[in-house]
Amino acid sequence: MSPEIHLGAVGPTLLVGVGAMLVLVAEVMLSGRESFLGRRVTGAWLGSMLAVISSFFLILALIVAWQTFVVGSAQVFNPSHPMVRLDRLASFSIALIALGSLLSCWLSVGYLAELRINHGEYYALLLLATSGMMLLVSATDLIMIFLGIEIMSIPIYVLAGFDRRKLRSNESALKYFLVGSFASALLLYGMALLYGATGHTDLAGIATGFDVSNPLAAMGLGLVLVGFTFKISSVPFHQWTPDVYEGAPTSVTAYMSVTVKVAAFAALLRLLVEAFGDAPPALGTILTVLAALTLVVGNFVAVVQDNVKRMLAYSSIAHAGYLLIGFVAATPEAYSAVLFYLLAYVFMNLGAFGVIVALAHRGQDTDRIDDFAGLASSRPGLAALMTLFMVALAGIPGTGGFVAKFLVFKAAVNEGVIGLTILGVLTSVVSVYYYLRLPVAMYMREPGGEVPRREIASGEGIVLAVCAVVVLVLGLFPNNAPIFLFSWIRALDWTRDSVAMLF
Repeated sequence: MSPEIHLGAVGPTLLVGVGAMLVLVAEVMLSGRESFLGRRVTGAWLGSMLAVISSFFLILALIVAWQTFVVGSAQVFNPSHPMVRLDRLASFSIALIALGSLLSCWLSVGYLAELRINHGEYYALLLLATSGMMLLVSATDLIMIFLGIEIMSIPIYVLAGFDRRKLRSNESALKYFLVGSFASALLLYGMALLYGATGHTDLAGIATGFDVSNPLAAMGLGLVLVGFTFKISSVPFHQWTPDVYEGAPTSVTAYMSVTVKVAAFAALLRLLVEAFGDAPPALGTILTVLAALTLVVGNFVAVVQDNVKRMLAYSSIAHAGYLLIGFVAATPEAYSAVLFYLLAYVFMNLGAFGVIVALAHRGQDTDRIDDFAGLASSRPGLAALMTLFMVALAGIPGTGGFVAKFLVFKAAVNEGVIGLTILGVLTSVVSVYYYLRLPVAMYMREPGGEVPRREIASGEGIVLAVCAVVVLVLGLFPNNAPIFLFSWIRALDWTRDSVAMLF
């Protein structure tokens, strides 16, 4: 008897995977032609067409995921062996990943042309990595979790070294690959130990067979946690982050900084709740230590950075610490706050990197703090946008960043996680210093060196506008905005509905 298969459970993943294949075919078919439909086939035109194809499939995946979220019913790929489930948590995460990938795709068109690395495999790799993320957040079995992580990671290793002419880009790819392979090995070993201790690879089976007094099970959980802490850039498994963020092309850094974090945290949330919901207090202690170290190292090391991409890398590490506070609280309210934080973070961080992308000039990134000196006089619009994103990342009221931090801290206090919350507030004060270094340089220092390019690609403009609007809307009206145009945005309700099915 053939198994009952529901392709809808992997619909978004399949759409994005098919899109990656079509991008490769389209490049082969179009790159050998001199003209197509009356248009001369240039490198810039070909890159734009491939970006359009990629955007089409990402939009389709976004629509399918959102429609599934609205309906609210869960679909299992193979009910007799449930390894992939498209429920509200997966649908919300997939929609957020698709949206982050879509904006990253638009951000890349002008940037790749500016740096003269406009190769078609870029978009195929981006779509393949996105399909892995979508599989990861909908996986309910250790085998599919590992498969999703590898499908996500391998294309990103390549993307990190996509600017093959630059030694720094090659170095970042090699570091990411070596450290990532080591983390994947630890993760796989942990999964094998959990299977040996429980006899199951599915999360529900692990929950019934997990015994904390069994050293095999405890070690397996620890190694799996190590694998995930690498993906979320948590201390002490964060060493790769600043080098990779700095060396990779900025459009790649923007993409991986938001989508990988969403995928890893969403998968970790499902894993901890569904497989280790009754885990021992020791797990909470470990998460508390990880969160505290991540907050301190991320924020204090960011203070001394002169490169904006490295500063944002340590900022990303610090934000992983704030998100881990929600995991320490481990309540539906806290997990809802984590998802809202991820939603706001996508637009705050993508916007900040979007400004760096828009300033790329003559094949070089404008990524040092000194390069931003006097930007308010030469590019006032970009200076204002960068200030908004820095303020949001710092958690200043009126922005989505403030609401996100407030919700996490509130959930932690309600659960009695007082010490860690105080540390989070204090390190947030520290973060204000390094985030405001950029506005100070842009508005209070004289321009120095070469003036960055004045024109801005249409894709970059759309991305920056969308990010700015969403950051402000989430900060002022996180749920049910009174403005008609944004009245459909009910971010708090969406995140609560996403985690409700886990409890």
